[in-house]
Amino acid sequence: MSNPATPIRVLVVDDSALVRHGIRAALATQLGPRPVQVAAEADSVASAVRLATETKPDVVLLDIRLPDGTGIDACREITQRLPETAVLMLTSFAGDALLYDSVVAGAKGYLMKEVDPAGLLDAITRAAEGRPVLTPDVAAKVMQMLRSGPPAATEADLSKLSLQERRVLALVATGRTNRAIGDELGLSENTVKNYLVNVFEKLRVKRRSQAAALFIQANADRK
Repeated sequence: MSNPATPIRVLVVDDSALVRHGIRAALATQLGPRPVQVAAEADSVASAVRLATETKPDVVLLDIRLPDGTGIDACREITQRLPETAVLMLTSFAGDALLYDSVVAGAKGYLMKEVDPAGLLDAITRAAEGRPVLTPDVAAKVMQMLRSGPPAATEADLSKLSLQERRVLALVATGRTNRAIGDELGLSENTVKNYLVNVFEKLRVKRRSQAAALFIQANADRK
């Protein structure tokens, strides 16, 4: 049983300093069964993994979009290194594919950034104590996806992409790197990565090769 006086140590991971500050401030206003202490802040996959290994927090709050990869990559690495640490995804992006990939990577919960401070504190407390964080309906959805796997992408999913996402995907299909795509479209490399996160989620794929193959096949069928 956890000592009620022992603080829950949290690592906050988000590439926005403003968001990290907001989370820290929000948690400071909440009173729960155990105090919560922000042990460290990180702004990338690399710094998240490094600081998690160094500080060994009870809970990691992890954004999906990070400049050097995805929060799902960081989640997988952290849970492998620190199985006692609970990871909660805290993101602005909803979607079954992201939820599925997060849980498969070892996340104990998937929260939207619209969550109120009391709800965030409750999720952190539950995760630190090994209690369920996912709501029953979301847990049931996850179990169904884990049994059957994520739905396969179809060519119809390409219609969900924005014009800019299609442009990025078209260049991925030519074998260009993120940097080269950014140079071509006048975008930063980080912006290209963010577009690809959206593309992968909408197409329900995990790799750029899968997205590229779907794009190439769809265009071949139109000829």
